Amino acid sequence: MRFPKVAQLKNVEGFVARLKELGLNIPCDSDILSREQGSPLGSSAELGKLTVGNRWCIHPMEGWDGTRDGMPSDLTIRRWVRFGESGAKLIWGGEAAAIQHDGRANPRQIMATSNHVEGLRTLREALTKQHQQSVGTTEDLVVGLQLTHSGRFSRPNTKTLEPRIAYHHPLLDRKFGIDPTNNEVVWKDAELEKLSLQYVEGAKAAEKAGFQFVDVKACHGYLLHEFLSAVIRPGNFGGDFEGRTRLLKMTIERIRESCPKLEVGVRLSFFDRPPYEMGVEVGEPMDFKSHLPYRFAFGADPSNPLEVCLDEPKRLLRELKELGVFAVNLSCGSPYYNPHIQRPAAFPPSDGYLPPEDPLVGVARQMSMVSKMKRFVPEMPLVGSGYTYLQDFLPQVAQGAIREGWVDFVGLGRMVLSYPTLPADSLAGKQIQRKKICRTFSDCTTAPRNAIVSGCYPLDEFYKAMPEAAELKAIKKENERD
Repeated sequence: MRFPKVAQLKNVEGFVARLKELGLNIPCDSDILSREQGSPLGSSAELGKLTVGNRWCIHPMEGWDGTRDGMPSDLTIRRWVRFGESGAKLIWGGEAAAIQHDGRANPRQIMATSNHVEGLRTLREALTKQHQQSVGTTEDLVVGLQLTHSGRFSRPNTKTLEPRIAYHHPLLDRKFGIDPTNNEVVWKDAELEKLSLQYVEGAKAAEKAGFQFVDVKACHGYLLHEFLSAVIRPGNFGGDFEGRTRLLKMTIERIRESCPKLEVGVRLSFFDRPPYEMGVEVGEPMDFKSHLPYRFAFGADPSNPLEVCLDEPKRLLRELKELGVFAVNLSCGSPYYNPHIQRPAAFPPSDGYLPPEDPLVGVARQMSMVSKMKRFVPEMPLVGSGYTYLQDFLPQVAQGAIREGWVDFVGLGRMVLSYPTLPADSLAGKQIQRKKICRTFSDCTTAPRNAIVSGCYPLDEFYKAMPEAAELKAIKKENERD
């Protein structure tokens, strides 16, 4: 490891000293405060017509553990029960649900269609029942469902990619083995009109299942995110900013017209970078110099795509507010081609690369860029991402970020796989359970990359005892030999 691990920093003073050494500005309280002590995380907030009881949020995740026909399994339900137990009052989508079969990220991803209402209701009710038991009230609990089409990263039948793309990306086509002359995999404009209606069907299913909002997913290299960078695509859904954002905005408008009582949110990768690959020692960007000005990354500087440019993301955020979007969950990049940007971690997944920077740099980048977006559209409630690598110091940083107005909600993803009650424990003034803290081993990503159900195999005793744990361990050893 080229960087000191966060777990080796024994106290807040050591953590702050490391930030100073790196020249990073991250707000950090000296102590974890309970709700009774005035923790900023314990305050409520208004989201559209809804009241959220605290500032903790659970991000949507893909478990590779539904049924072949898109219904939740016992493993899916168990994960949602733990979300309910967490104490977080904003459940942002809970799960990424595909709006049609060819858009599934894996053959066992749950779905959101008119045929899946009962399965979706089962998940929501399991979560709310556990939340009632653990926390005492669901009146200020807000639960949504994420609607998605995986686009370039669709694997609906096996672990083999079956891509449906917005345009031929010269680097991603090469990285993932897509024939740049094959236009059969590129969406036609007429197909997109019909696809947009599938999102509406998914929203109707979510509403019937009792969800309070839907998230129209536009992040992480999936379909609606890829359209945001479709500069070279001809027709109504590419080219200029209006064309590239048309599919997302049209879909939001149609959902709001069809489901006026349902709130609509967006999880957005608001900046991106070129794809990375393993270099001699660490991850390096694929050679993009022959493609300058770079027109294949939303929120990147075309003259140097390794730098962030927020001009278009700011414009989009303003327009989403005007469309009636009640909140935006900000993320960045993609776990498939630049994971160190999207989810800073000490250890890469099996198909990843060693991080080219101290992961704290990636955390600080996301937090500072989110704070810039917040200053630009202060009336838009924002959820932040990328916090898990902070580990032992996550609650202190989360408190500081909320107090200083950098963000409205602190989102947790893989952290709640190993330590679901971190939000509840922090707000109750309980001692943080260090043995449960996610250390970003990335097994929860390596597993689904290899068609194994996703979970925390190192720290969750339930997954540690599963037969898949031995299979995952063997895969990691094989990768180490390679």
